Amino acid sequence: MKSSFRLGRLFGIELGVSYSWFIIFFLITASLALQYFPGNYPRWPGWAYWPVGAAASLLFFASVVAHELAHSAVSQRQGIPVREITLFIFGGVSHITQEASRPRDELTMALAGPLSSLGIAFLSFLIALMATPLGLPQVVGAVAAYLALVNILLAFFNLIPGFPLDGGRVLRAAIWGLGGDFRRATHIASWSGRGIAYLFIVVGILAIFVGFWVNGLWLMLIGWFLESAASGSYQQMVLRDLLRGYTARDLMSQDHTWVSPSLPLGSLVREHILRTSRRSFLVGDNQTLLGIITLHNVKAIPQDRWEATTVSVAMTPREKLHAASPQDTALAILERMDRADINQMPVVEDGVVVGMVARDSLLRLIRTRSDLKL
Repeated sequence: MKSSFRLGRLFGIELGVSYSWFIIFFLITASLALQYFPGNYPRWPGWAYWPVGAAASLLFFASVVAHELAHSAVSQRQGIPVREITLFIFGGVSHITQEASRPRDELTMALAGPLSSLGIAFLSFLIALMATPLGLPQVVGAVAAYLALVNILLAFFNLIPGFPLDGGRVLRAAIWGLGGDFRRATHIASWSGRGIAYLFIVVGILAIFVGFWVNGLWLMLIGWFLESAASGSYQQMVLRDLLRGYTARDLMSQDHTWVSPSLPLGSLVREHILRTSRRSFLVGDNQTLLGIITLHNVKAIPQDRWEATTVSVAMTPREKLHAASPQDTALAILERMDRADINQMPVVEDGVVVGMVARDSLLRLIRTRSDLKL
């Protein structure tokens, strides 16, 4: 999911496309251009199938975005921020920053996507039905009919009761509402998702043995994806549980060391890194933060240039730093560290550095709470 580029913002939500999306876009376009449209509309000129197939594929993925936007709209209405929506090889995913606080909220958020897909299917069916009476080109009715079919399939596929599909979230909301235990509900819904994933894989293997190798490979690939997503979603929920209630103020270290921007890297290594085993240092004068110098920054400079290179040259400057506030949650900080691929983050309050949060401290908290079963 990190290998993606941004399309822009829609309703305040970042829209992104993973490079893997181009694979499925080409495969769907090829399937429509070589099989679906020629089989259903054999009298079209040969050159028309590919542009119509590409247009239909784009409209299908627009439907996927609408599906995810429906989830996001309900989520934001419930006060749960949505960071971005990313299209990738298996469709789309909304990056929601936290879980719902009530089973009812989870249920409405889960159902919003399939209902939007069914709504698009209904409108597409009406267009397909009225295209000929209204004198519209046959291609309009053909694409509309395809969109009606594929959105119905999208809605019902997502309603399969396996987490993290929408149906799995509906199942989790039901179990959560009946038993009141969110973690147990997630565990059951995740295992349901994994069971369905294994079923997809088994059916895919059987399909290959009877000669439907393309369909079989797709079913196996979908099953693998569902199994990975179900396992990952449960682990993420456990992680949220272990970090819940902790903020940067609770985890930050106030024992941080400042170094001068004019200090040569050789001196930094000899006098600070080797003597203290620290891996990061604030650059400045105890008042003004100019940047951070880390072991990673030092290693990026050839060793024979350490004496001639100052900290100011090798450091990550302040304008490129990812900083936290004391109120930021531990989970939000860990997620930001993962996205930025960094291991430490300064904690800034009213423009002053009040501490440092290291990835190690977050991982120690996770391990400790897990060992104590807290």
